[in-house]
Amino acid sequence: MYWFLIFLFLLVSSTTASFPPCNRCLHQSKAAYYYEDSPTSYGGACGYGNLALEISQGYFAAAVPSLYKGGAGCGACYQVRCKDTYLCNTAGTKIVLTDQNNDNRTDIVLSKKAFSAMALKGKAQQLLNTGLVDIEYKRCGLITGSTKNYILNPQKVGLPKWRPMKRNYGGIWDINGVPKGGLQLRMVVTSRYDNGKWIWAGSVLPSDWKNGEIYDTGVQINDIAYEYCPPWQCGGDGQWK
Repeated sequence: MYWFLIFLFLLVSSTTASFPPCNRCLHQSKAAYYYEDSPTSYGGACGYGNLALEISQGYFAAAVPSLYKGGAGCGACYQVRCKDTYLCNTAGTKIVLTDQNNDNRTDIVLSKKAFSAMALKGKAQQLLNTGLVDIEYKRCGLITGSTKNYILNPQKVGLPKWRPMKRNYGGIWDINGVPKGGLQLRMVVTSRYDNGKWIWAGSVLPSDWKNGEIYDTGVQINDIAYEYCPPWQCGGDGQWK
């Protein structure tokens, strides 16, 4: 039985400890864009479907496996700006990761709307005509510690027993034998917290909930992981303007 419980995940695991931890590493790469702003018609690797347009307001992207992280990167927020000073502004844009990009020429493939947002006023079409641009990008969100993983647990109201869910793919979690009745949800952020950091959904799913429906829990996780990068790549905390 599949549960389509969609959250805006801001969760990333650290991959190497050969450098000291950094709040935000500044990465250099290239970016392309979707020629149509509807890549979610097949669901996308995160499984958001057309909900991706809603949670990102059209500013979404696909990222390479090192950022997608087997689905743990779904919903992550990134700040991206292009480096062509003739065509691009210095503020760039923010995007939400909703899909996986398997093109090794680019780290990120942006929605057309997001790609255009990197342009100086009046130069969006010129930027689009390039098709591929040099960029730099960094994580956005609050720095409160390293977040590596989490788990969702449903609970039938009135019973003390919590049951773990497992990731099916992307941002989709499921469980077999879901109990009937209203359900309570909670998540635990495990990395850098000795006993885990528990996050509770403020609302209980109604007793007449239906499989495949989407219910808004109001939960947004802002914890992001420390990254590990050379000292000259660290220091991406400043606001781009």
